[in-house]
Amino acid sequence: MADETPGTAVPPVLDESVLAGAEAFDVVVVGFGMAGACAALEAARAGARVLLLERAAVHGGTSSMSGGHFYLGGGTAVQRATGQHDSPDAMFDYLMAVTPAPDAVKIRAYADESAAHLDWLEALGFEFERSFFAGKAVIQPGTEGLMYTGNELVWPFRDQVPPAPRGHKVPRPGDTGGGGLVLDLLAERIAETDAEVRFETGATNLVTDGSGAVVGVAWRRFEETGVVRAASVVIAAGGFVMNPAMVAEHTPSLGSKLFTLGSTYDDGLGLRLGRSVDAAWEHMDEAFITAPFYPPSDFVTGIVVNKLGRRFVAEDSYHSRTSYNVLQQTDAAAYLILDSAHMAEPTLPLCPLIDGWEAVEEMEAGLGLPAGALVETLWAYNENAARGEDPDFHKHPDWLAPQDQGPWGAFDLTLGTAVYAGFTLGGLACDVDGRVLTEAGTVIAGLYAAGACAANIAQDGAGYSSGTQLGEGSYFGRRAGCSAAGRRAAS
Repeated sequence: MADETPGTAVPPVLDESVLAGAEAFDVVVVGFGMAGACAALEAARAGARVLLLERAAVHGGTSSMSGGHFYLGGGTAVQRATGQHDSPDAMFDYLMAVTPAPDAVKIRAYADESAAHLDWLEALGFEFERSFFAGKAVIQPGTEGLMYTGNELVWPFRDQVPPAPRGHKVPRPGDTGGGGLVLDLLAERIAETDAEVRFETGATNLVTDGSGAVVGVAWRRFEETGVVRAASVVIAAGGFVMNPAMVAEHTPSLGSKLFTLGSTYDDGLGLRLGRSVDAAWEHMDEAFITAPFYPPSDFVTGIVVNKLGRRFVAEDSYHSRTSYNVLQQTDAAAYLILDSAHMAEPTLPLCPLIDGWEAVEEMEAGLGLPAGALVETLWAYNENAARGEDPDFHKHPDWLAPQDQGPWGAFDLTLGTAVYAGFTLGGLACDVDGRVLTEAGTVIAGLYAAGACAANIAQDGAGYSSGTQLGEGSYFGRRAGCSAAGRRAAS
């Protein structure tokens, strides 16, 4: 069902008078993705009368398109079973270190309750495999339940906090619908409650009373329209990567040169609904953007240089951290340089091979780099790597190897040539329980947010870890549902 509010326009707020004779619910949830499903399930289990509205004909949203990574830690059952030591304090310290504007209250709650949240997820009807994948990959190639999916082993974080793997993946091979499996189970659990689900039914407006509190939702289903009264409304309607006007205004880096990661309904409706009642937006200029150059893991031993022939990032960084830094370079241009001993495969699916050269000087000229720059950079790297050192960027010793066996090849990491993909990270300002806030930091009574339309832990690509969206979406979705359900007695 299409949104009736195109572009960046904010839907008008309706007055409480439209609710005369309307159906009444304790909690109305907008969006049946990961966050909305978790909010609806917890609210229903708390005894609230719940209505779940979904514009699509089926549940899932963008969450169902994901591989099924959940960023969880603090000593989960999977971490313990695979001998990977972690603690809530270590998880807290790491997330505080990599997050640009960390909210200590949210991160503390997420770290402290992360292990228990994994247990809650498994109680839906599945188990993360008790196995660890030790390689360098974007996602586990098999059904392994745990791997490093962030920058825990990357300098300076590995020196600040004891590293621990926290990327828990649903037991599906590779990137094949793990998120959808969890959504299917959530749908089954919701069906066991008294919650009502209405598909092909989208929220169009919020309804407020004289005090400004949100007290209802207007909806549309094809040509049919209506309103429902609600003690609380939880917005979980996704991000805005599929809204060209909002992308152009807030995250122009997610322009025509990128492949957008999202569903049809990631059009910013949830953010615009929040704005209609003066909700604040946070981190709207930030996005997750990436074009991974690994696997194969041997490629991490190479060097990444810019148009000046200079390195600018530790090559063992999580792939979106590397991409984040590529986009800061002149013309968003960069090249991965490898020797013949470390090119296990001649092609990369996202970053094309430019050419091969018998001499570094020839490669330098072929790439149009300043004379002598790449020769100097590669010589210094090789000298240090031979000693197991990287004084310039502190690449982990596991990924240090001289690139001195000709011929040499260069892969193009340049935006517009390499295939970059991304999604938005900005969202509605909210507290740890999902209560939506104004610019002044005051609570908008009756309104909650979770998932990709809420601003929580994921704030930029440089600090992102795979699994953060599903992890925080499900966790803070649960908190929002419980908190929203708690208002029903006072309404």
